[in-house]
Formats: sequence, structure tokens, C-alpha cells
Amino acid sequence: MSKKPSQAFVALGSNLENPVFQVQQAFDELKQLPGTQLIRRSSLYCSAPVGKLDQPDFINAVALIETLLAPHDLLKALLTIEQRHGRVRESLNAPRTLDLDILLYDALHFQDTDLTLPHPRMTQRAFVLMPLMEIAPDCHIPGHGYIAPLLAACRDQQLEQIKESP
Repeated sequence: MSKKPSQAFVALGSNLENPVFQVQQAFDELKQLPGTQLIRRSSLYCSAPVGKLDQPDFINAVALIETLLAPHDLLKALLTIEQRHGRVRESLNAPRTLDLDILLYDALHFQDTDLTLPHPRMTQRAFVLMPLMEIAPDCHIPGHGYIAPLLAACRDQQLEQIKESP
């Protein structure tokens, strides 16, 4: 009997070295992960940096994937993609070529030294919630509730949808 794939939402972000290209390329690389299919992807959104403000704006998006990879194996695969894109982890909220975060993995709610699900800050960030709502408007975030009221609480955060070339 074959294992049923899990659904995971992955946040993508970049603000260095042609961020639109970095995120679009990462969507393609998600499709190449073993036992993984890209089911839906959001539009691209431009957002101001959080925390460390003296850096370029970010391009953000969210992908829905179905995967046979376990959560920690998926995390390892995402970190490998980041490294291929030249990701350097200098400090918290530093500029980056590519950032890939697991937002949700099925309805899992847990924390260990390497991974916290749901992502611990996702409910406070419009640049995560807006693209997530675009592809999963009825999304329920374990321990937090439905996405619409969470996004409404972030309405003071500016976000601009980017028109992509066909």
C-alpha cells in the first residue's frame, strides 16, 4: 500500500540578485523534489522588510505542494535549494537571495530544535497571509484559526501584488 502524500504550504521570499527570478526559479525547483508535486502557487507580492529596515524590498509568494517527504526531510530539501541560490545566513532578518519556510504541513502542530509547525510568525505577516489566502482562502492554521481574520489583523502592513510576465 502506498503512502498518501501530505499537503504542505511553503513560503518563498527574496530581496537580492533579481528577487522575482529567484522566487520563480524556486517554484520550478519545488516541482523537482522527490515525491513532490506543485499543486498551486500564489502571485508574487512586494513587501517592505521587517526588523532590519535598511535593505531592499522583498518579493514573496506561497506554494501548495503535495509531498511524500516527511517534515524534516522537506526542510532539509528546502535548505538545499536555498544553498544552491547562494543563501547566506548572516543574522536574523538579513537580506537574502532566497528564503524557503514550511508554513503548514497537514494539520501538524509541533516544535523541536529544527522546525516549528505552523511557522511561528506566519500569522503576524501579511506577506505570508495574503498569498496564502489567494491559494487557500479557507485555510485553517492550527492553534490560530482561519486565515481571513488573521489577515485582517495585519491590514496596516503594505503589500503590492506584482504583475508577472507570461
